[in-house]
Amino acid sequence: MGGQKFQYDESGGTFFYFLLSFLLLILLPATLYYWPRKKKQDPEQETRECQCNLCWVLLILLAYKVSQFDYEMANFDPYEILGIQPGASQAEVKKAYRKLSVILHPDKETGNEKEFMKLTKAYQALTDEEARKNWEKYGNPDGPGAMSFGIALPSWIVEKENSVWVLGLYALVFMVALPIVVGTWWYRSIRFSGDQVLLDTTHMYYGFFHKTPHMMLKRVIMILAASLEFDRRFNSEIVERQSDNEEVPQLIKTIGNLNEKNKERPLCFMYSIKARALLHAHLSRIPLNPLTLELDRRYIVGKCPYLIQEQVNCVSQLIVLAYARRIQRCPTIDTIENCMKLSPMLVQGLWDLKSPFLQLPHIHEGNLKYFTSKKRQIKSLQQFAQLKGDERRSILSGLTDDEYLNVMKVLGSMPYVDFQVKYEVMDDENPTEVTTGAIVTVTVTLIRRDMSSLFGDETIEDKNIVNENNADGDTKEGSDGEADLPSAKRPVWKKQRKAGGKKSNKKVKQKSTVKHKAEESPAPVKIKNVKEEKSKDDDSDLSDSSGSDVNESNDLSEDEVKNSSVEDEDQEWEKLQQKLHKREKVLEGRSKLSHTVHCPFYPYDKQEYWWIYVCDRKSKTLMTSPYHLTSLVDREECQLKFTAPNWKGTYTLTVCLRSDSYLGFHQQKDIKLDVKEAPKRVSESEDSDDEGPAEDNAHESDYTTDEDLPEDDD
Repeated sequence: MGGQKFQYDESGGTFFYFLLSFLLLILLPATLYYWPRKKKQDPEQETRECQCNLCWVLLILLAYKVSQFDYEMANFDPYEILGIQPGASQAEVKKAYRKLSVILHPDKETGNEKEFMKLTKAYQALTDEEARKNWEKYGNPDGPGAMSFGIALPSWIVEKENSVWVLGLYALVFMVALPIVVGTWWYRSIRFSGDQVLLDTTHMYYGFFHKTPHMMLKRVIMILAASLEFDRRFNSEIVERQSDNEEVPQLIKTIGNLNEKNKERPLCFMYSIKARALLHAHLSRIPLNPLTLELDRRYIVGKCPYLIQEQVNCVSQLIVLAYARRIQRCPTIDTIENCMKLSPMLVQGLWDLKSPFLQLPHIHEGNLKYFTSKKRQIKSLQQFAQLKGDERRSILSGLTDDEYLNVMKVLGSMPYVDFQVKYEVMDDENPTEVTTGAIVTVTVTLIRRDMSSLFGDETIEDKNIVNENNADGDTKEGSDGEADLPSAKRPVWKKQRKAGGKKSNKKVKQKSTVKHKAEESPAPVKIKNVKEEKSKDDDSDLSDSSGSDVNESNDLSEDEVKNSSVEDEDQEWEKLQQKLHKREKVLEGRSKLSHTVHCPFYPYDKQEYWWIYVCDRKSKTLMTSPYHLTSLVDREECQLKFTAPNWKGTYTLTVCLRSDSYLGFHQQKDIKLDVKEAPKRVSESEDSDDEGPAEDNAHESDYTTDEDLPEDDD
């Protein structure tokens, strides 16, 4: 191909191939992307979406043009071109050629260069013996067509008389249109964060949450309604009507206590007051004008889940900055939890103090009295699902059979999550021992099932009843589970250290250490060091029988060490495989498909998402940033990491699970951390041969604290 000369398309046929391919590459993905999938569709959104009908019409016309071009080139029949019957004599061929050549010759007024070339080829195919053989064999009088390369653009582009227009078109496209398109896209993209929230809205959130560290729920609603996404100056999709001047004041009077006279900016702006009134009307389920305010309510409520997630992120970042002493005020755990509470409230269209049974279809305020009686007090959806079928039907006896089946269908699709928690110190020889300043990893395992699996099963304890107002962190579900530890007590050796001698303290500590390490499958070196410590602390005069007992115990310990080392290798291999599996899931990306939420008052389809975080209820502080889980289909596992306190003692922390779609599905579990003082590192100078005490300390464990070491007698 070194000597190949590329030429422009003279006939213009291949240019249509280029247009057809280019248009198909753009049109097919765009059609698949904009194809309607959602059941709940915004009526106004259809007018804003791309209309591909005109593009498909253009594609069909190009395909027809290309097919016609192929037909002309493929069907070459010299008899048809000359207008004679197949098998005509040479005289008839010459006569027909002379007659048509006078008409089609390019020098004549009726001439056509393209048709004249076809006429010449047809005449040669019937008069020249070699051309006739080529036509009969290859369908072309010129013989087999050779492969050629060219540029699929018409030749008039490079003609001299059209050069000015072509250069002008290039300048218009690449120097004017393209910079305008890229600049417009860049200007719009830099105004939004990664979650498509305006950066100005994020800055406003930071300012208000820093100004009010402890923010009540109604204040959070005011901040949410002041988002700049609802201001027409920042969002062209917002519609302002003349009727708002009459309908919005009437709605404010109907709601009452809206604090519309607040003078803070932008809380006092009209768009903020209107959005606040619509959010209150949505939570109170007040019917609105379907042609005006109802359309605005649907748009505003549809934006809220993304804005609430941005609020949670802002409060979490402020808490991190407060811990780093970058800001003075630290938001409390109540502030971030009020933001999380607001999400299921808006999805379900209910206030937080309303009954969770109102999330079910056909259930209204009049039906709630049947859930409470002298015999039973049903407070949660899980308790209602665990009742027997006859009892459930008797409670909802006022509903028809179809309505009752619809209620049970929705209830059965709601989530029942098995919430399991455990913690450990990663990359440590003793992962169950927490020292001051250590990085604690909390592993949360969530197993989701439908609520229909609980129908009639009264043996399962309700995990969704949580007293969120309890400041001490006590929960009604108790603190049972893998994360629980025995009641934390002060170590025995610390109590005896002041009353008794040093040797007895050391013996007591060593016995407890040996028992603990035998249960935790320690490394062989550690057990050997402990035994050598014990042998040095015992009396030097031992009987032969005692010596034989020690040998037997050493033999047994060696067997246990071998077995424990094999188990440790298996555990390490399993941990490695789990890490690789988690890394693969991270590389695949976070899915946002889980289960569809029953939310008739929310304008769009909603997926189940969850927040997971660790907090301290007593000090009302957040220990980890909330993890937003968006892919809980059957089973998911996530890890939360935080730094252990810098002071030794027993701490009670709470691991919380919150739904962003349903009310009454909050769970929490307590974990108790027995934080011990971190061991000091042994310096290399203590290993010298000149110092005698260094030999005794050489067998001390790496995790021995300062109080374990013997004190020097002054």
